[in-house]
Amino acid sequence: MSDGTWHALLVAVLVALVAIGLLPAVGGIYQYLLVPVHGFRNHLDRAAPRLPRVAVIVPAWNEGAVLAASIERLMRLQYPPERLRVFVVDDASTDDTPDVVRAKSAEYPGRIVLLRREQGGQGKAHTLNHGIAHLLTDDWMEALLIMDADVIYRPDALRRMTRHLADERVGAVTAYIREGSRHPGAVARFIGFEYVTAQACARRAQNVMGAIACLAGGAQLHTRANLEAVGGRIDTSTLAEDTFTTFLTQLDGRKVVFDGHAVVLAEEPDSVRALWKQRVRWARGNVQITHRFRHVWFRPSRVQRLGSVDFGVVWFSVFALPFTLIAASVGLIGLYFASPGTAAAIFGELWWFGIATYLFITVTTLLVDLETARRSWFEGLLFPGVGALALVVASADPQLWEVQVPELLGLQMTPTGIAVGTLLLYSWPVLSMVLARLVHDLEGRPVLGVLSKPLLYLVGYGPLLCAITLAAYVREWRGAEQTWDKTEKTGTVAG
Repeated sequence: MSDGTWHALLVAVLVALVAIGLLPAVGGIYQYLLVPVHGFRNHLDRAAPRLPRVAVIVPAWNEGAVLAASIERLMRLQYPPERLRVFVVDDASTDDTPDVVRAKSAEYPGRIVLLRREQGGQGKAHTLNHGIAHLLTDDWMEALLIMDADVIYRPDALRRMTRHLADERVGAVTAYIREGSRHPGAVARFIGFEYVTAQACARRAQNVMGAIACLAGGAQLHTRANLEAVGGRIDTSTLAEDTFTTFLTQLDGRKVVFDGHAVVLAEEPDSVRALWKQRVRWARGNVQITHRFRHVWFRPSRVQRLGSVDFGVVWFSVFALPFTLIAASVGLIGLYFASPGTAAAIFGELWWFGIATYLFITVTTLLVDLETARRSWFEGLLFPGVGALALVVASADPQLWEVQVPELLGLQMTPTGIAVGTLLLYSWPVLSMVLARLVHDLEGRPVLGVLSKPLLYLVGYGPLLCAITLAAYVREWRGAEQTWDKTEKTGTVAG
């Protein structure tokens, strides 16, 4: 080939890398376009009042600070008392968890049962299986609700979930986990907004697609038939036992339904370090799920929709997000050296796509959950980070940062300065993930720790999640020890 042909081929490859970087946004837009469709294409037309005998399993390890409130709210559910029993599986706690459960059991005799494991520390799935094995010894249970020890169910949440079981095709139902801390800090407010995007919006879209990615770990309701069909136990080989069960249910031909009106409040981490630990576990679990069910992806089936093209695109747009951001930066930087005009043209044309995507997703998210919007609107606006928003502005008007801003500061940009600034803009998707790690490392440090939260708003919560995901993938690739780390809670849910 001639030099010109090689150059054209290189430019084509680099342009393709930039296009790959846009795929997650396309997947996100597709999901959000389905959100309003859920208003008339949902499962409510097949739902009807149904009140099966529900056994609630609450796995607990050193949950004394939060367990009493959670149990009390379960006792106040708008559900027939004789059709609801709570089984707390104590995973060899060393605090007052057993005493809290015994006190509640004495207060509500016959409705609360303590099941204690003398040897704990094996993880949530093992703890759940201890309780499930006990429940399957008799035929009282008709449905099983798996929840976390710290969550608070709204009074009507369980009734809203069980109504979907009137449809015999339904194997499991999940609720909307909403961040519910009384006084959320910056990280918790970001999580609150994220939960609207990942649950209230995304799972409504998945209802429309007919494939649900995951039953929320703190709110998963199974029919007894479904529980027995998936083996009568929870998978213990992955860090995403809830997603594993979700996939098994649908692969066996039973439906999984998300009910956005069944609200469960949860206290979420309010520090970057705690969030990092939690999400590394989640992301590693998703890697394991993606590999274990590799025979499903993009293979449409009449039995289930997990293999549909649209669900596969949505799954991998999230799964591969860190890599697509890296691809976009590599593509733009490569084009800057190989074909500066092409790089500038692409970057200049991306602004409308970036701003349209940002406005569409942000406004829709805020409108879907107005209660969370009142708490987290600022974090919603800055979800991608000040740096990313500046990137959009720069792509819309290069003269702004090359001429107008320097003039306001009494400076004059040199060609070298413009080149460096351009490369910084092109590399921002990668730089933001590097800076996200700095946010983690600065948090809690003497003196410099005060920079952590301002830097979080600069970097953005989205890039922080990408950095965590990338770190999780590296840990999984290296074969790091698989542990289930408990997120510390303080019992500050505003019920």
